[in-house]
Amino acid sequence: MTVRLYDSKAQALRDFVPLVEGHVGMYVCGPTVQSAPHIGHLRSALVYDIMRRWFAARGYRVTFVRNVTDIDDKILNAAAEEGVGEQWWSLAYRYELEFTAAYNALGILPPTYEPRATASVTQMQQIILRLIELGHAYPAPDGSGDVYFDTSSWPTYGELTRQSRDKMEAAADSDPRGKRDPRDFALWKGHKPSEPISSGWDSPWGPGRPGWHIECSAMAARYLGTEFDLHGGGLDLRFPHHENELAQSTAAGQAFARYWVHNGLVNIGGQKMSKSLGNSVYADELTALASPLAVRYLLGKAHYRSTLDYSPDSLAEAEAAVDRIRTFLTRVERRLAGTRYADAGSDGTWPDAFAEAMDDDLNVPQALAVLHEAVSAGNQALDGEDLGVAADLRRQVLAMVRVLGIDPSDPHWTSDAGPAASALDALVMRLIADRRAARDAKDWDAADRIRAELADAGITIEDSQTGTHWSLTS
Repeated sequence: MTVRLYDSKAQALRDFVPLVEGHVGMYVCGPTVQSAPHIGHLRSALVYDIMRRWFAARGYRVTFVRNVTDIDDKILNAAAEEGVGEQWWSLAYRYELEFTAAYNALGILPPTYEPRATASVTQMQQIILRLIELGHAYPAPDGSGDVYFDTSSWPTYGELTRQSRDKMEAAADSDPRGKRDPRDFALWKGHKPSEPISSGWDSPWGPGRPGWHIECSAMAARYLGTEFDLHGGGLDLRFPHHENELAQSTAAGQAFARYWVHNGLVNIGGQKMSKSLGNSVYADELTALASPLAVRYLLGKAHYRSTLDYSPDSLAEAEAAVDRIRTFLTRVERRLAGTRYADAGSDGTWPDAFAEAMDDDLNVPQALAVLHEAVSAGNQALDGEDLGVAADLRRQVLAMVRVLGIDPSDPHWTSDAGPAASALDALVMRLIADRRAARDAKDWDAADRIRAELADAGITIEDSQTGTHWSLTS
C-alpha cells in the first residue's frame, strides 16, 4: 500500500513518505491567464487531479494548491494588444474564468486553495528582502528598481535539472539592465514608463511588480508552509521556472518541496504543439468534438510522464472506450433489477491489480487495462446469466471509475444531456414502440426491419424483463 512516484530531482522512483502522517500537501503550477486554455493546460491539470484522487482513495487528507498567475509580462502584452492595457486585470480575470470553466467541464476537482499572485505580493517582497540580507540577491545599481537573484551565490543552483551553471544560457525573463551576470534572474521588476501604472506595487526598491518565479515560492510557502510534500507541473516548467523556485526558496532558508513531479507534454499529430506552428488545440474545440467525459478519458489515459499524442482519431477511440463502460453499467443495472442482487449496493473496492498499478507511479494505462478486463468479464457474466459475478464486477468497475473520475453515471456527466440527446432518445423510443407493436401483432418481418434499421444507425437494443433498452453501439 505504498505509493511510489518518480521524483524529478532525484531522477528515481521513491516511496512516498509524507511530511505529516496521513496528510499530503500538493502545490501545482496553475495557468498564466493571458490566453484561452489549450489541451496542454487540461492534460497537466488532469494529471494532478487523478493523483490527488488516488492519494485521497489511499486514505490521505489532501491539501491541494493550484495558483493563478495573474500578473506577468505576457498578460500585460496581451492586454496592450487588445487595447485594454490599463485594465490588464480584466483580461486576466476573463481568461481565469475560461480556465475554471474548462476544468469544471472535465470534472477536475476545485483546489483546496487557488491563490492569485497579485494577492501575495507582500509575501514575495519578504522573501526578496531575506535573500538580499543573506547575500543571495541584489538591487540593480542602475536605479531601474530591478532586483536579481545572484545565481553564483548559491552553489547548488542547477540541482533540479542536473545542469552546470557554467553551461547555462542567459536568463531571458527580464531586461538584462543592471545584471551582474546574464544567468541571474529577476525577483522584482522595476516599473517602466511604457507599462500601465496599475501594474506596479510600492516596494523598498521603488514601484514595480514581482518576477514570475518568486510568485510560486511565496504562494507555496503561504498556503502549505516552508516545507511541503509535493510540487507538480508540466515538464516545460522544470527549467528555468522550477529550478529558480528551488534555488530562491532554499537560499532563503526554506526546505521547500520534498518531491518534484512533472507531467509530459502534448503533441498534435506527431508534432510539438506551438503557436508558431499554428497547431494549438483549445478546450472549447475539444468539447465541441466529443463529450467532456471522453475528453477526460483521452487526456488521462497515457502515463503522466509520457508525451500524449493527440489526433481526432484518438478522441473517437476515447469516446468508444467510455461508451463500453457506460453500456456495461447500464446493462448490469437493468439486468439486476428485480433480482436478489439489486440491493447488493454499489460500494466496493477495486481489484488488487488496479491498486498496484496506481501505486506504481500512477500507472493509469495499466489501471485502465484492469478496468476494461473487468468490463469484459462483467458482460460475459451477464451473457451467461451469472448474476452474482456480474454484481461483484459492477462494484469493482464503479470503484475504479470513481477513483479515475470517469463514472458515466455521475450526475456531473448526466445532468445536462442536451437537446440533441433528448431528441435522439425520443426518436429511438418511438421506433422501439413500433417494434413492440409489430411483435404483438406477430409481424416479425416489420420487427426485424426496425431492429436492423437501428443497428445500421449504430444503435443496439436489448430486450429484458424490465423492457427494451437502447444504447449506442461500442
